[in-house]
Amino acid sequence: MQSEPSTPAYKRIVLKLSGEALREHGARENISPQIVRGIADRIKEVRDLGVQTSVVIGGGNIWRGLSASHRGMDRTTADYMGMLATVINGLALQSALVELGVETRVQSAIEMKNVAEPFILGRAIRHLELGRVVIFVAGTGNPYFSTDTTAALRASEIRADIILKATKVDGIYDRDPKTDSNAKRFNRLTFSDALLQRLQVMDSTAFSLCMDNRIPIVVFDMNKPSNFTDVVLGKKVGTIVAE
Repeated sequence: MQSEPSTPAYKRIVLKLSGEALREHGARENISPQIVRGIADRIKEVRDLGVQTSVVIGGGNIWRGLSASHRGMDRTTADYMGMLATVINGLALQSALVELGVETRVQSAIEMKNVAEPFILGRAIRHLELGRVVIFVAGTGNPYFSTDTTAALRASEIRADIILKATKVDGIYDRDPKTDSNAKRFNRLTFSDALLQRLQVMDSTAFSLCMDNRIPIVVFDMNKPSNFTDVVLGKKVGTIVAE
């Protein structure tokens, strides 16, 4: 019988979290301290394995720039508001990690020196090498780009081994499994397949960036507490997208 892996499969990772991951289902509050603490626990567990851990976080629990622009707001303004929402989420996650004794730095693509460090590539890599968790917020600092694209960009810049995209489903499906019981889950996909089939788990810009820079993506269910560590240990969890 083959033994379970006990050492990390990756040295440096980017965890992509949606803003919705911080909200309790059905609750009125945008951020659940209990859920944030649970996510922080799992990040600490992975960090304690010696994995250099960074996080890109969305802001959809507070504000969605694209949907606001569809309702008539100027797209650039709406997107900047969404970037500020990611800063709020990043600070909430930092607070939870610090309470667990995890050194953490928030780096923002929009300068706000009283709140976060500016994104400086060399500094981010140095923090990771020193065992600090780095949380990237404010997207790319530019409108019209999603936080999925931010994750692909930051992963390329810091030379991450993989992007781990946390979702509420256990991988990538050909259809929405919540509305179609016949939806098929993929164990593995190429970037070309994901782009051709227009699978909505990440936008095409993010997929293209990862494909060009040969950064694989694993899409997994963050709601199962052991999944994040299992993915980092190289166990078969979720769907992997790679060439």
